[in-house]
Amino acid sequence: MSIIRATTESLAGNRLLAALPPAERARLLPELESTAFSLGDVVYESGQRLQHIYFPTSCIASLVITTQSGVTAEVALVGNEGALAIALFLGGATTPNCAVVQIAGGALRMRANTLRAEVEHSGPFRRLLSRYTQALITQISQTAVCNRLHRVEQRLCRRILLCRDRLHSDELLMTHELMANMLGGRRQSVTAAAGRLQAAGLIHYARGHIKIIDRAGLEKSACECYPLVKCELDRLLGFEKQGRTCVQRERAAA
Repeated sequence: MSIIRATTESLAGNRLLAALPPAERARLLPELESTAFSLGDVVYESGQRLQHIYFPTSCIASLVITTQSGVTAEVALVGNEGALAIALFLGGATTPNCAVVQIAGGALRMRANTLRAEVEHSGPFRRLLSRYTQALITQISQTAVCNRLHRVEQRLCRRILLCRDRLHSDELLMTHELMANMLGGRRQSVTAAAGRLQAAGLIHYARGHIKIIDRAGLEKSACECYPLVKCELDRLLGFEKQGRTCVQRERAAA
């Protein structure tokens, strides 16, 4: 894994950092390093002492819980809207989940000691991380509800849309096995759900490659968890215009 100094351009790739005032971004820039992850890389292990907080720019990672029996389930998805190893911001040195890269790409990282020093005083960076933490808690909570109450097809739509929002591309790499592991379901049920979405003309799926054909249709087929999580993230990070549009769409569909 190569490490180089962050640039102003790379910093703009993370929506969380890009939302900071220009003076605050300039102040933090020397404390950030650019790195890259490959598909399947583990950013940090469960229980491992955290050394950095990461701000994805083009990679996407799953926060994954593994049971004693070896079954895994995704509790959140983090990309260019947020940060990985947020436990450091909350004062913890470890976390029970692990972060696994699902879409290869870049990220910026900051040393744990630097982050702790930043947290000691109130400023735009600390306030933004606080709001992002609330949005992440919302996503984790809603994912738990979603996995318990909603159909696999609805959950699959939610996850595809979450990836799309963070990747800004209608083409995703996502195998049936990966989808089953992340959704906490059986591979056969996920395969059947993907087939129904394809038959409905919402996606095209072949050899681990998903192409979104009808985003509006996917949003309509997803459960309420997707717009709820999106609206809360947009609101907390200051994207009020997007947030109002999202809320209005929810009310119109109700």
